[in-house]
Amino acid sequence: MLNAEKKTCKYNEHLCKYYEQFKVYRDKVLALSNDSLEKTVAVALALCLVCAVLVSLATVALRPLQNYNKALDMKKNILDVAGLLADDTDIDGAFKERIEAKIVDLKTGDYVDNIDADEYDQRKAAKDPAQNEVIPVEKDIASIRFKAKYAKIFLVKNGDQLQSIILPVNGYGLWSTMYGFMALDADGQTVQSINLYDQGETPGLGGEVVNPNWRALWKGKKVYSENGEVALGLVKGTVDTSRPDAVYKVDGLAGATLTSRGVSNLVQYWMGAEGFAPYLNKIKSAN
Repeated sequence: MLNAEKKTCKYNEHLCKYYEQFKVYRDKVLALSNDSLEKTVAVALALCLVCAVLVSLATVALRPLQNYNKALDMKKNILDVAGLLADDTDIDGAFKERIEAKIVDLKTGDYVDNIDADEYDQRKAAKDPAQNEVIPVEKDIASIRFKAKYAKIFLVKNGDQLQSIILPVNGYGLWSTMYGFMALDADGQTVQSINLYDQGETPGLGGEVVNPNWRALWKGKKVYSENGEVALGLVKGTVDTSRPDAVYKVDGLAGATLTSRGVSNLVQYWMGAEGFAPYLNKIKSAN
């Protein structure tokens, strides 16, 4: 042990100097009475330092697992809105087999091939001045202020056949920015489902955006009117199915007027010209 210390000191004199000073102070503190304020403070600081090091090591060691679980949860939400999630679903397997991620230029509606879709994080890009753009106040009906220039969408395929299109959406409700996905049929017009998986709205009121019964009301609804305008949105109360525009309307959330308005606004924004309309128009033209 002594030889090892001498060898270390030979190559790092400064380290040895600090180590010797530490040993002197350690011995001094240990010799103090247990009632000594200096000893109490020194021991407390040492414990804090040790705990901080252990927490840091645990964070670094667990980061790969945390990232994997985060990615797995996102895949689960996508499979859910695509109608491909069951209790026994192999999430990684089903996602790899049926889902294809693509990057879309929101301005042109074209696919972007020089960005790795697997690595691209749209939520981070929306906060990065180099990758986002400021939304003019008069156009920011979803109250999100910034949006990424490129969006990460998901195509659900059955073999070579396009089955549905999953689009990321977000907008402000009463208390929080709601993040989710909207799944459309391959026609770019008919809703399959909506999944607002990340939100902080009032439980039992606005928080009912995650209620499966309410989400089921969206299936079969239409996004665009005959003149091409975004017509889909929530109504106050329940939809009158006898009205000709019922196909564009979804029941509002009881007691959650502002959350309901927020959902309507995020649909209006992301399905409109500032969002995915350029892309969906090209999908419709290709069909």
